[in-house]
Amino acid sequence: MKANIGIADNHAQAVAEKLNKLLADEFVLYAKTRNYHWNVEGPNFMEMHKFYEGMYEELDEVIDSVAERIRKIGHYSEGRLKDFIKLTNLEEGEYTNDQNTQLKNLLDDHETIARYLRTDITTFAEQYKDLGSSDFVTGLLQKHEQWAWFIRSYIKK
Repeated sequence: MKANIGIADNHAQAVAEKLNKLLADEFVLYAKTRNYHWNVEGPNFMEMHKFYEGMYEELDEVIDSVAERIRKIGHYSEGRLKDFIKLTNLEEGEYTNDQNTQLKNLLDDHETIARYLRTDITTFAEQYKDLGSSDFVTGLLQKHEQWAWFIRSYIKK
């Protein structure tokens, strides 16, 4: 059944496309964070192991909420890995167990997502008249800004 929530069909389609790109970014970031959780090494292994675990658990919730937001506005969520790889703005990168490299990679990803979200907030509200999605991505922006701050606090200069 078609969603009748006050968003023009073409606007909901455009928002869903942007949200599916976000879903791909969040999923790639989740996989990268999970990989780092499994492969981190160093004298503070347990601290970083738990840090990454907390982050990927939160990202799992974010992924679910993005997919559900897409469904709420009447569209289908991407769910195949090959589609995520095509849609993502992020790079998978090479394997590394170097903590500083891992953190720099994650910082870059969180900041990349934050920059896209900052643009989407305005686009969703002003161009597509979808205040719900604008508000939704505002909350995600705040999460990515916080994660970026946490990660910056760990990086060795």
